Amino acid sequence: MAQYELEQVGSGAAELAFSEIYDHVDVENTSKLSYHLGELTGTYLRKSDDGYSLSHAGERIVRFILSGNYEQPASFGPEPVAGICVFCGEETLEASLSHQFFRIDCTQYEQQVVGQPITPAQVETHDGDSLVQSVKLRSAEDARQIRRGMCPECGADLSAEVIEIPESPLPDADSFLVASTCEACLREYNSPLTYSVVYHPASVAFHWDRGIDVTARGIWEFHEHLYEGRWTSEQIASDPEEYRVVLRHGEDEVRLALDATATVVRTERVRGESGEFRKS
Repeated sequence: MAQYELEQVGSGAAELAFSEIYDHVDVENTSKLSYHLGELTGTYLRKSDDGYSLSHAGERIVRFILSGNYEQPASFGPEPVAGICVFCGEETLEASLSHQFFRIDCTQYEQQVVGQPITPAQVETHDGDSLVQSVKLRSAEDARQIRRGMCPECGADLSAEVIEIPESPLPDADSFLVASTCEACLREYNSPLTYSVVYHPASVAFHWDRGIDVTARGIWEFHEHLYEGRWTSEQIASDPEEYRVVLRHGEDEVRLALDATATVVRTERVRGESGEFRKS
């Protein structure tokens, strides 16, 4: 509250004297308060001649508590959402919440097709279509960070590898999976190889030029391209490993070459004219 009540912009962390803290907390005596402040100082608090202030870690924990993101989110759904099932091609998708995950299930295939972490504060401040849109934006931002090799959870580096899934339930157009792992917080992220490049600048620009803003779309809104074979992946070299993803729109294509770590190494656009393709 002391930080929030500061009127100066960019004034830095608020500092409170020991006596001010004692006046605001329910603690039996000054000795007990002194003990607790001593235990918190270093990791969660900083101490100076003027008093105590929150460290970066302490501030993050306070904001986590203030937002209520440790709580169970309010219920949502199931609600129908636009898009097709990547497994069966039917327009039978429903969105709902499961603990702290936003999930989309296919009622026809009886399978989850999308799962995205969601916070109670996100649910509290959005509803209906607004909540779905917030999930789209959050998932797109996470995917961009993962593509750049940064863990959305903790900011550490990710290691990534391309894995072939011979008996994948996904359409034959893409039998490769990008598995990204964070050694710091142990989070794992997986996606089809085609989806791993959707938010690459070459793809974003290619689709933008055709009136499509992929950065405002959820992963499940790409399923039709993969299911209908318009987005494909293939391995084009083995020593060293190299893969090619082709994203098609009408007769035009954007082609992205990736190495064994799913890093894009080359891109090119190809424009179709009368069935013939040429580099643009």
